[in-house]
Amino acid sequence: MAFDIEMIKKTYSNFGSKVEAARKAVGKPLTLTEKILYAHLWQGNATEAYGRGKSYVDFAPDRVAMQDATAQMALLQFMQSGRTKVAVPSTVHCDHLIEAKVNSSIDLNRAVHESSEVYDFLASVSNKYGIGFWKPGAGIIHQVVLENYAFPGGMMIGTDSHTVNAGGLGMIAIGVGGADACDVMAGLPWELKMPKLIGVKLTGKLSGWTAPKDVILKVAGILTVKGGTGAVVEYFGEGATSMSCTGKGTICNMGAEIGATTSTFGYDESMSRYLKATGREEIAAMADKIKEHLTGDAEVYADPKKYFDEVIEIDLNKLEPHLNGPFTPDLATPISEMKAAAAKNGWPTKIEVGLIGSCTNSSYEDISRAVSLAKQVSDKGLKLHSEFTITPGSEQVRFTIERDGFLETFNKIGATVFANACGPCIGMWARVGAEKQERNTIVHSFNRNFAKRADGNPNTLAFVGSPELVTALAIAGDLSFNPLTDTLINDKGEKIKLDAPTGYELPPKGFAVDDPGYQAPADDGSSVQVKVSPDSKRLQLLDPFAAWEGVDLKGLKLLIKAKGKCTTDHISMAGPWLKFRGHLDNISNNMLIGAINFFNEKTDSVKNELTGQYGPVPSTQRAYKAAGIGTIVVGDENYGEGSSREHAAMEPRHLGVRAVLVKSFARIHETNLKKQGMLALTFVNKEDYGKILEDDTIDIEGLLAFAPNKPLQVVLNHADSSNETIQVSHTYNQQQIEWFKAGGALNIIRQEFASRN
Repeated sequence: MAFDIEMIKKTYSNFGSKVEAARKAVGKPLTLTEKILYAHLWQGNATEAYGRGKSYVDFAPDRVAMQDATAQMALLQFMQSGRTKVAVPSTVHCDHLIEAKVNSSIDLNRAVHESSEVYDFLASVSNKYGIGFWKPGAGIIHQVVLENYAFPGGMMIGTDSHTVNAGGLGMIAIGVGGADACDVMAGLPWELKMPKLIGVKLTGKLSGWTAPKDVILKVAGILTVKGGTGAVVEYFGEGATSMSCTGKGTICNMGAEIGATTSTFGYDESMSRYLKATGREEIAAMADKIKEHLTGDAEVYADPKKYFDEVIEIDLNKLEPHLNGPFTPDLATPISEMKAAAAKNGWPTKIEVGLIGSCTNSSYEDISRAVSLAKQVSDKGLKLHSEFTITPGSEQVRFTIERDGFLETFNKIGATVFANACGPCIGMWARVGAEKQERNTIVHSFNRNFAKRADGNPNTLAFVGSPELVTALAIAGDLSFNPLTDTLINDKGEKIKLDAPTGYELPPKGFAVDDPGYQAPADDGSSVQVKVSPDSKRLQLLDPFAAWEGVDLKGLKLLIKAKGKCTTDHISMAGPWLKFRGHLDNISNNMLIGAINFFNEKTDSVKNELTGQYGPVPSTQRAYKAAGIGTIVVGDENYGEGSSREHAAMEPRHLGVRAVLVKSFARIHETNLKKQGMLALTFVNKEDYGKILEDDTIDIEGLLAFAPNKPLQVVLNHADSSNETIQVSHTYNQQQIEWFKAGGALNIIRQEFASRN
């Protein structure tokens, strides 16, 4: 469907002139990323060049997208802003609260019943404030956005780290916390540090077993989970234009796994075809008229090293299918090397479950290529040796693949089709036997594979691959199976080699759907009532956080010194905790329960300095809060990697943590902490991490002169009465310092609207 045509017309009408102004200000040819960013400056036409990785810039995004888990907190915050309607087109998508357990029908019905309070809240808030609402079962936010809202040259923010998926349609789409979404919906500028630029030149063409997923798996292996931090990844070259639009979306989607701000591709024929196939012919026609502005300048792609901060080149003719994992999405292994890698590392080679779909790989093309392999099971006398599940990305995709017989083929081989929702990809999977915590291997076409991510079992080794490779491995049931070279034994005892997958970029008969699941908001929502029961366990109206007291922070206790990887999953787990995403106090009971305590190598076990006893992190922090004692959290590298989950910032804030001090932050989490009025600090000397002792009492000094680019001092008062002072840095600009002083960005928004009215 086509939405917001007038907004897109307005964006395109002056896009060319804004690009010309930017080219003049910058004084050189422009990348696509620069064109879109400069065309969305809050001020209008560019008048200066911004320093990559240095300048904070105010932008005017075209739209906001929210999924149901994060939308709850985003909209609870927006309700405090004073506005009667969102300032930009915005949508809510109900995809996170549906647990995969039996099958699509049963699971969806159960979710609608169990989460009716939340769905009713989101539907009523959307109706009141002019927000488009996509009902449970409509599909996964990023697939629905690609099908209905993404457009070349646009700029979008979304309350989910995989918002970046829309880069497959040539957007700059960035994952943010709910406070950022609240700003934009309230009509305020959105601030971002001007990103650095990483160019990925794709030569050759994908063929055979190699899929778009393998491009990003390869890139993840090169850049690692933090190599893209603070940068936009821009793909170009003949390999890019030869790829489908949804394939591009897959690559952009997993850009979140390298820490990239976002990823994008220039507008080309594949995007035009996709727009037309999804009922957006008018947008394709508009984009065609300004297509020279919707890709990087020719000079940039001819000599990319002059214009990008880093350039990577990948020959698709030589690219091999990859499996990434376990426990991290950047441990990249070509399939030809997996047998040796599994033996060397002692990975279980028996594959228990293969799972395809999710927001990363659930397009018609993905499913059609997977079904070409599923069809060979019965045609060649083979059988599945692993459980196998399919998660369609949207009702439009599900309806179309059912019409075209794909679901029947999957059913014939014993596969299970889950609801059009996130499901196992985000831990919403009621996997039988997971509670036994047995060591086992699964393969999936999702994006993340952190420990406990899919099924809650820390001993599940999850490997990420393309849908077609996952399907082949599920048929074989063996991690060491290489479908390019190896054979299987059929029911006649014959050696059988799987044919390479084939599929369709777009459905030959076109897309079809009876009910896409969209609910338009009321034209006038002034009479719509939004009710939240004071006794609700799922929803809780927010109270403003307290402003800074105007003094240095003295006498802080160390809550936890986290060791190693500490993602937003470790800080605020998903899975069964998703049900509390709209109730800040209840969900705070999962705060940091997955983080490893440096001092005892345990999770959810920290020393309470008031009692000398060890106990769970949340209850220990609640004891400090009750006693009026502030605390500090200390972390390692890339702290807050993973989802855009603002709860990972709001929970510590709510429970009385005053500062987070780490070796380095993941971008979204650092911003989320700032938005909530927290101190997000980094060690000037990373070795000082080792100086933090379990019984320290900690002071943060220099806040009376808190200023951009000016370090603060942290005094470590040790239990033996000695003390030492270390330097800590920060990335706060003046506006962000005002957030800290006010107790959070939302407090400033509320004050501004109150003064206007």
